[in-house]
Amino acid sequence: MDIKKLRAIAMYLPQFHPIPENDEWWGKGFTEWTNVTKAQPLFKGHHQPQLPADLGFYDLRVPEVREQQAALAREYGIHGFCYYHYWFDSKRLLERPFEEVLQSGKPDFPFCLCWANESWGRGWLGGDENVLIKQEYSEEDLRKHACWLVKVFADKRYIRVNNKPVFLIYRFISIPKEIDAIKILRDEISQCGGDDPYLIAIDVHNEDFDYRAAGFDHILAFKPSLGKLHAAFYDKPLFSKLKRNIRLGVINRTLKIYDYEVAVATMAQKNFVEKIPCSLVGWDNSPRRGERGIIFKNCNPESFGRVIEKELTAWVKNDPSVDLFFINGWNEWAEGNFLEPSQQFGLRYLEAFRNAIDRIEKSLG
Repeated sequence: MDIKKLRAIAMYLPQFHPIPENDEWWGKGFTEWTNVTKAQPLFKGHHQPQLPADLGFYDLRVPEVREQQAALAREYGIHGFCYYHYWFDSKRLLERPFEEVLQSGKPDFPFCLCWANESWGRGWLGGDENVLIKQEYSEEDLRKHACWLVKVFADKRYIRVNNKPVFLIYRFISIPKEIDAIKILRDEISQCGGDDPYLIAIDVHNEDFDYRAAGFDHILAFKPSLGKLHAAFYDKPLFSKLKRNIRLGVINRTLKIYDYEVAVATMAQKNFVEKIPCSLVGWDNSPRRGERGIIFKNCNPESFGRVIEKELTAWVKNDPSVDLFFINGWNEWAEGNFLEPSQQFGLRYLEAFRNAIDRIEKSLG
């Protein structure tokens, strides 16, 4: 497949505007920028806080911001955004930016949705502790969800594969087995007059599960898959962490520090060339988790460019049947995972992506 025909989809976080729930849980006016701006360097050479450049400390309720994001993404070869979509028993959270995109028809930029079906907790790792809002499931709610999706899928900007609207599910294995979720979604979408969706499973939580047998069309080799990294979720002091950190130039027994390119290789899923690739920009969630943070060192535009080139070359050589790949992420600022321009690197991550695509094209002839 021609690399230029592949569509790059960037994962998009909507938590850059206040909502009543976050006001209650984290304090009045909380947005993702609250975590970003309070971050502190935790060792010599640790670049924190990571601050935005061209787009500034934006508020996603402002239409001009959304237009600027789309224009920037388009300029550097990003085909569309995959918006994280939060649905809790018919209650949507952080829905306003996407709802305004949907209702206004602007920006005129392709999009799809990823149902981020995890509970929210104070630990910022998928509801791992002190649950704030729990993700619960029922057949009735899945049917309501399916009918709501129909109006979204009908939008002319919605990203499709084989003329089917693309819909990602982040943590399918959390849905109780007694609920035949995929059949319910497909049946109800059809009953509500919608097109049969192209369902993509994110396999980060259980890559041994047979997602295709469960009814999915494809699988995304999502990153980060932090559970594959030694002691990534162990917050207490550990000698093995200290030894690894020292090798990376940091004397600390609690932080979980890894080399970016080594970590990316370690997190590679089984049979990854058969799955849709997802390239990770970087990772540093210390703005959210402080001394319990997981940090990838040696993240820079050049290392990201090498990762993109390696992963997409393997994907293209496998002659994929799907013309999509994903990048995580567009604007995960509090997790050190963003393509958007920063004060440290300016536009260099976007330039690195575009340059990597050019190199792949030349190498493959």
